[in-house]
This record gives sequence, structure tokens and C-alpha cells, in this order.
Amino acid sequence: MRKTTLVVLVVVALLFGSAFAQKARYVIDPVHSTVGFAVSHMVISKVQGKFNEYDVVLWVDEKDFTNSSVEAHIKTASIDTDNPKRDGHLKSADFLDAEQYPEIVFRSERIEKTDDGYVAHGKLTIRGVTRDVALPFTVTGPIQDPWGNTRLGVEAHLTIDRFDYDVKWNKLLETGQLVVGREIDINIHAEFVKAKAEASTQ
Repeated sequence: MRKTTLVVLVVVALLFGSAFAQKARYVIDPVHSTVGFAVSHMVISKVQGKFNEYDVVLWVDEKDFTNSSVEAHIKTASIDTDNPKRDGHLKSADFLDAEQYPEIVFRSERIEKTDDGYVAHGKLTIRGVTRDVALPFTVTGPIQDPWGNTRLGVEAHLTIDRFDYDVKWNKLLETGQLVVGREIDINIHAEFVKAKAEASTQ
């Protein structure tokens, strides 16, 4: 019985070890990436901005991308709309409250294949409020750069209602419409570099 139990444990360890070994760690290259957004301003135009500080990691199953996962941490205070006064307001308690909530976080729970690419289903947390989201994205690569690094390209697009995350500051136009739109278009263009140490317990 003891010998049988030992054999079973060894087999289980080999199976799980094989699964873990298939996942490679890819980290975002901030020099060649943009985490951007756009929001309607007074109905007639859009203000665009980005976040300058973030940490995103992909755990990639190189045999089946649907077994991969992603985790992103975005520094709220790094918001940048090319206007210091506006950025200060966006960091304040009226909007993102960066002092109280220093990070925006996304963690995937599963990834599905679609005709156009993939969808990462997971939890998005903004201003302490967590919601389920489905993030469509495409993957390009992998490729080898001239310095021997393995790279992946990822493009993702998502629209959220900021009111769902308790980001509700606004003023009304004479028409009754909002000065700042509720819908936020999130656009991510990212390059990821494969880390040298591939083994993972994720």
C-alpha cells in the first residue's frame, strides 16, 4: 500500500510539474507599450490619456494559450492627459482618488478562444470596486528580436461604465447631457518579453 501511494504521488507530481513547466513568464516592456483611454467631453469631442506606470505579467502556456493568465497593476497616480490641472482633478476624490486607491488591478480567471482572437474573463478593480469584465484581445508572435529575446504583441480594447466603479463626478450641460461621459474606452497596445527563468507555479 505504501509503495502504491508513493507511485501515485510521483505520477501526480510529474503531471503537475509538466503543466507548470509549460507556462512561461512574459513581462510588459513599458518602452514599447501604451495603456491608454478616451472619454467623451461635452458630447462634441473626446479627451485621450494614458497611464505611465504599470506592471503586467503574462503566464503563457505555449501549447494552448487558453490555459494562460494575466495580471495587471496600474498606478492610479500615473494618469496623464497632458494637462497637469486636469490630471490633478482626475487623481482627486472626485474621480480615481489615487491617494486612497493607488492601483487599478485586473486579474484574469479564464481565457477563451474566439474567431477574432481571445477574451480574458476576470476581475477589474477600480477605486475599490471589483466587477467582472470580458477583455477582448489579440496576440501577435512570438518573435525573436536581434538581442535574443522572445517577444509577444498584445492589443486589447474594452469599454466600461465609470459609474459602475463609483467614479461619478459630473456636471450637466444646458441640454442635460454630461460634461464628462460615462463610458471609458480602454485601449492597450503592449509588447511582452519572455523572462529568462520560465518555471512557474502559477
